[in-house]
Amino acid sequence: MFRVLFHILARVEINGKDNIPEKAPYLVAINHISLFEPPLVLAFWPITLEAIGASDIWERPGQSVLAKMYGGIQVRRGKYDRQVIENALSALRSGRPLVIAPEGGRSHTPGMRRGLPGVSYMIDQADVLVVPVGIVGSTDDFLEKALKFKRPKIAMNIGKPIKVPRIEGRGEERRNLRQQNTDLIMAHIAALVPPGYRGVYADHPLLKELV
Repeated sequence: MFRVLFHILARVEINGKDNIPEKAPYLVAINHISLFEPPLVLAFWPITLEAIGASDIWERPGQSVLAKMYGGIQVRRGKYDRQVIENALSALRSGRPLVIAPEGGRSHTPGMRRGLPGVSYMIDQADVLVVPVGIVGSTDDFLEKALKFKRPKIAMNIGKPIKVPRIEGRGEERRNLRQQNTDLIMAHIAALVPPGYRGVYADHPLLKELV
């Protein structure tokens, strides 16, 4: 359903499909500007992905219909929920790939916000590869343009899988390493989008090697 709607409303471009690992599990990490990135990834990924989404999506008129049709792991914004993490880890450990937005919410503008360290915890616990995905064209005015039959372009750029370093140490050192790993993932996503989309990662030193 999502795929048909995207093809009707927009010009969809998918780049880097060859970078998708042949074997699951793995974690798909995306930038998050608006409501449109998760449905795009879920619609055009070649296999079914497990998704993590804010619980209020299941409560909003319109959005709730689509959310309930697809399902997913619900998380309450700004609240730590151990069960959510366990559900995500259970999905990965059972062989199901998972899609997540490390920023933890929509930026509403193309500039990326700093990713949260929770994603690194899940990756370290499940010991999986990360597939970075940069999405371009999914700004908040995407639907307005689409409904005016302008068929805006939206692109999903899939990067090569990365293996982040295992996390050692304790306490503050461990927390810092989790953030470093998240920043590493976000830098790989930033390399897949134009400079105006990179936000806080625009000057990340790794970009010189990746772009």
